[in-house]
Amino acid sequence: MADSSNSDPRSGFCTSNSTFYSKRKPIPLPANQSLDVTTFISSRSHHGDVAFIDAATGRRLSFADLWRAVNAVSASLSSDFGIRKGHVILLLTPNSIYFPIVCLAVMSLGAVITTTNPLNTAREIAKQISDSKPSLAFTVPQLLPKLADSNLPIVLLGAGNQSSGSKLRIIATIEEMMRKEPSQTRVRERVDQDDTATLLYSSGTTGASKGVVSSHRNLIAMVQTVVNRFRLEEGEEIFICTVPMFHIYGLVAFATGLIASGSTVVILSKFEMEEMLMAIQKFSATYLPLVPPILVALVNHADSVKRKYDLSSLRAVLSGGAPLSKEVIEGFAEKYPGVGVLQGYGLTESTGIGASTDSEEESRKYGTAGLLSPSMEAKIVDPETGKALPVNRTGELWLRGPSIMKGYFSNEEATASTLDSQGWLRTGDLCYIDEDGFIFVVDRLKELIKYKGYQVPPAELEALLLTHPEIDDAAVIPFPDKDAGQIPMAYVVRKKGSTVTETQVMDFITQQVAPYKRIRRVAFVASVPKNPSGKILRKDLIKLAVSKI
Repeated sequence: MADSSNSDPRSGFCTSNSTFYSKRKPIPLPANQSLDVTTFISSRSHHGDVAFIDAATGRRLSFADLWRAVNAVSASLSSDFGIRKGHVILLLTPNSIYFPIVCLAVMSLGAVITTTNPLNTAREIAKQISDSKPSLAFTVPQLLPKLADSNLPIVLLGAGNQSSGSKLRIIATIEEMMRKEPSQTRVRERVDQDDTATLLYSSGTTGASKGVVSSHRNLIAMVQTVVNRFRLEEGEEIFICTVPMFHIYGLVAFATGLIASGSTVVILSKFEMEEMLMAIQKFSATYLPLVPPILVALVNHADSVKRKYDLSSLRAVLSGGAPLSKEVIEGFAEKYPGVGVLQGYGLTESTGIGASTDSEEESRKYGTAGLLSPSMEAKIVDPETGKALPVNRTGELWLRGPSIMKGYFSNEEATASTLDSQGWLRTGDLCYIDEDGFIFVVDRLKELIKYKGYQVPPAELEALLLTHPEIDDAAVIPFPDKDAGQIPMAYVVRKKGSTVTETQVMDFITQQVAPYKRIRRVAFVASVPKNPSGKILRKDLIKLAVSKI
């Protein structure tokens, strides 16, 4: 393998093997192979005091409390319930102070954590259970009905009514487990960095949902990237956790990564704009991670937000899920001077890591997903020919590095089509990398609209629609057409009081794009459906459009 020493210092591109190398300093990875991510995190030294705060109740968990709880829960899992290395544990809960305790305890045993969205239906959860075959589940009383048919042993998180179903096998509560004295004589199985740590199901934006197998090494690489990115050793930072912990971004940053640096995480059980703003003020938060729709809302309602809340402690917002437009970044900078905007790009399959902007200056490269993360390599591959492309050429982004997943769970076919024999992950994103090494995501490979053989990227049209003064949000999908194959159709959310018409929307785009990219159908909707990380759920809109034919 060629190394990065003969790559172009400006772009990171190496002509001899058509690979882009990260321009950032490589992350240090531990040499000790028999190491689990929990031990790695707990052994890092820092000056932090409070690890987690529950925003709703004000309950605080110090680092000492946290590690005591993790040790007690892992001891109980092992000695009371026979949980061993390789066993899968299901975690079904909104964000809570218990979430990190369960994750860290499970992973310390070499057991595997699988999370699921609390909004999933009982049927969707049953499908994940039959795929991942968990030995035990942790959940909150309100979600017990969703496990009614599972026959799984259940540990309840928090107090609540346990009699909501006679068939349920409730074996303990987390508070009981946290009171257990860790035994000194417990024999711990050896856990290696290559062992599986998490099994997260990818959002299935490209077909059926698949279990992503991540190792302890993947998570350790992620922890190192997160801690180095924010240079967190320099002082205590307070992060507000608005993103769901069951999702890669939440699990990786909030349940594991940030505590390695001694930062404090304030946990919101669900996202409510007012509660988030109140929490920033009450706990003097310094960092606010969010997804683009929240950032757009902060810009649009800036005057009332600043009238009601004191956000002076805030140093930066961290956006992930989709690149931000120039208008949004400039709008935010104008309304909230002194608060930086940092962006990140990653997939479940890359443990949430891929590229990021780590400074104000980097974020001013509008529309970029950022520079390659430390120790990450990239190729831009022509989807038609399979040839690796140089600077400023668009193709599919392939990534390779220490945080790339082991593969898809029990799915060799899907693994083989996504990961090649050399460890390259095909992201499914159409991108180019410019002469300074910045990655720009053009679109999802599978979401391109094919109009008379031309490829039309929906994201490009969506970005243009959002510049219209009367449009609040928009999504573009392929609509079947017997002559053209597919035509671009827009779902548009009007701003309050707007009476903009379908024709006006189409004309607005027509003036700015090549003829084959024109929007040829418009429908107005109250909102655009998105997943928890802010990605547009195009397949839902495609279903809706086709159902009306």
